[in-house]
Amino acid sequence: MNDQNRNQNDYNYNPYSGNQNYDAFYQNGMNGNPQQPNESSYVNVYSDPNRSPKKPSGGRTFLKVLAAVAALAIVSVSSVEMYKLFGSKNTAVKDESSASDTTSAADTEAKTKDTDTSSKSSVPAGKNASWVSMAAPSDALTIPEIVDKALPSVVGISSTFEFTPSNSMMGNDFWGFNFYGGYNSPSTTTQEITATGTGIVMSEDGYIITNAHVIYDDESDYKAGKATAVSVVMGDENETEYDAQIVGYDLQTDLAVLKIDATGLTAAEFGNSDDLAVGELVVAIGNPLGFELFGTTTCGIVSALNREVTINEKEMTLIQTDAAINSGNSGGPLLNAYGQVIGINSAKMGSTYGSASVEGLGFAIPITDAKEIIDDLINNGYVTGRPQFGITGVTVTEADAERFNIPQGVYVYAVGEDSAAAEAGITQGDIITAVDGTSITTMEELNELKNQHNAGETVKLTVFHGGQSIDVNVTLQEVKQED
Repeated sequence: MNDQNRNQNDYNYNPYSGNQNYDAFYQNGMNGNPQQPNESSYVNVYSDPNRSPKKPSGGRTFLKVLAAVAALAIVSVSSVEMYKLFGSKNTAVKDESSASDTTSAADTEAKTKDTDTSSKSSVPAGKNASWVSMAAPSDALTIPEIVDKALPSVVGISSTFEFTPSNSMMGNDFWGFNFYGGYNSPSTTTQEITATGTGIVMSEDGYIITNAHVIYDDESDYKAGKATAVSVVMGDENETEYDAQIVGYDLQTDLAVLKIDATGLTAAEFGNSDDLAVGELVVAIGNPLGFELFGTTTCGIVSALNREVTINEKEMTLIQTDAAINSGNSGGPLLNAYGQVIGINSAKMGSTYGSASVEGLGFAIPITDAKEIIDDLINNGYVTGRPQFGITGVTVTEADAERFNIPQGVYVYAVGEDSAAAEAGITQGDIITAVDGTSITTMEELNELKNQHNAGETVKLTVFHGGQSIDVNVTLQEVKQED
């Protein structure tokens, strides 16, 4: 987790007593939030405050939407086989013909019905060629074959969260009553809400991959944190449900690994996302709007590769696709033409983004990039080697610097106890102006330079402290999951 996202209540620090009163301005003028809200959110799982955490045998209460879809809504991840993760490489030679988006729906249904993959061949480009045949390699599976291969490895994830409603999130109706009951008085009763997403079986002995935001809520209005209970629902006729253990999760990359007590599961086959080409056929499977639409399949093409996207102040490099992705798809697989998982569905652009109306903008985490993260989560429960200073900081803007007669940089709003910054002598109220001689003016620049190092390495920070500029050597510490 980035240092600026750390909760100031986790630290013990003295109020800034400097003559500029920047701390008071920061707290009162910005309401204690160092970051302005953006258009992203994690309201991307299908939720129902009234849903029981455990479904009764033989049935399922269908879920209602937790919140309206935000401009950039996160959807969910897939899974990978533990011991064979990314072990199999597709040796088939793919053609590089791009897909056409101008052919008709009737042409789409004209795809080949031949189930013998050894005898398939691409339809020659032309007015009678479907976009599916133009986007798929000559030896590709048909879309029904892709679904038959992958669907047994797609599961539902049900997470139960607990929270105490506050005035700000309850809201009053016209007559002054809060949504959760009572007359204009905050509730002290713990509430439960259940959200659903999608996951992928990565090993026959019960390891499941999904998105971190499916099992940890840190962006919705509820701010419920880690789920108190998680279950995995299989797609079999009996809708078999297992209690799941959270092995590990990483909010920065939006990945999580679960474990259920089961054997003989059908593990997904994983491909190499580095082999993808723009225009290539992809298929998405997930559970949009809850388990009522379990295993919904959509298809499209790879719209772009290595797309830099900022989601809830987290920079991610993702696969862009026009395959339909909706709330509840979080954690589901994005498949190539051979039925291999090459991405974990993670985000979509809302139907309204600013003043623009958009469609067909979905994003998935490349499976090859996710490998190291997933291995770390399984082996350690968190991502190792990620560095931190142990501070909560806020950018000092040019206007703030002029108003309070202080330098631009990162104002240290809080210092973690026993953190790297604390051990180096950095205190609340200091302003960091440079890293290893490179000037910074924003928290983003500070994090960018910090992330070029590993935990255990030492960096030199230039700090405005006590009215003068000094250099301080800070040995970076490793971010643990509880951080």
